[in-house]
Amino acid sequence: MQKMIAEKLKNKIALKTKPLGALGMLEELALKIGLILDTECPVLKAPHMVVFAADHGIALEGVSAYPQEVTRQMVLNFLAGGAAINVFCRQHDIRLDIVDAGVNWDFDAGLALGNAKMAKGTRSFLDGPAMLEEEMLLCLEHGRNKIHDIAREGCNVIGFGEMGIGNTSSAAVLMSLLCDIPLKDCIGRGTGLDDRQLMDKEAILTKALTNYSGNTDVLSVMAWFGGFEIVQMAGAICAAAEKNMVVLVDGFIATVACLCAVKMNPSVRENAVFTHQSDEKGHRLLLAALEARPLLQLGLRLGEGTGCALAYPLLLSAVNFLNEMASFESAAVSNKS
Repeated sequence: MQKMIAEKLKNKIALKTKPLGALGMLEELALKIGLILDTECPVLKAPHMVVFAADHGIALEGVSAYPQEVTRQMVLNFLAGGAAINVFCRQHDIRLDIVDAGVNWDFDAGLALGNAKMAKGTRSFLDGPAMLEEEMLLCLEHGRNKIHDIAREGCNVIGFGEMGIGNTSSAAVLMSLLCDIPLKDCIGRGTGLDDRQLMDKEAILTKALTNYSGNTDVLSVMAWFGGFEIVQMAGAICAAAEKNMVVLVDGFIATVACLCAVKMNPSVRENAVFTHQSDEKGHRLLLAALEARPLLQLGLRLGEGTGCALAYPLLLSAVNFLNEMASFESAAVSNKS
């Protein structure tokens, strides 16, 4: 059945009033969306963005330019509607959900905040695991449950973002171990480290990796080096793919979460649309490891899902040209000889 839909979609795209391939990546995107939604006439419904937030024990070791309390402050900024992701989601009519996966703060009960708090941040993974195996498995379950709730609203396209001071450190080590790429090639400036701070970050993460003697399977690595928000996002990505949703993948941290999801279930890759290549050092290598071709390259390194929201109009354009653009036959235009 999938092969039949693929042929029909390719034929439909080829017969639009344009030279073959003239819409470039939009043609690839239209084909991918049609395959995910299993139809020649795809419609994007109830778009959602989910931002998972959590704190990291490794941040207390000095790997970030910003203090840990910024995680909590930015969550409150999201809830007040003042962050970049709020602006872009409003602009494109995307529903935004914020989830407390493990922020080091007790938020007021009346806030419009999803509660999946595991603890007030992970432990530092410098000398031990960031979380227990049971916590890691529960994070995956929380992420999956969030998707089950959203699916009931008819959503078939979803993006993921994150907020967590120190999470580029967690993501860099996860990438290094799961992709077998030297750690130094995975470490970037994160929130804006200067040269000295970057050297300190590399020394701390190198020590943490040297101290690790566990297995290199994805579950073991996630438990030792993961963040609550990264693992919950990985679980959510797996569930979204199983629900045949179009999965929009943001920048470096979100792509590491997608890497974890792909390691758990390789078929997830078929649902993933990689929205941009961020300015974080390791992201280009990570995208290459996933054989991913990002839609945008804007020098972003903000996270929050901003790349997903910015790329969403391209998905609409891909769907609209597929559904609305005339064919050579319907427009009475001569095709190539």
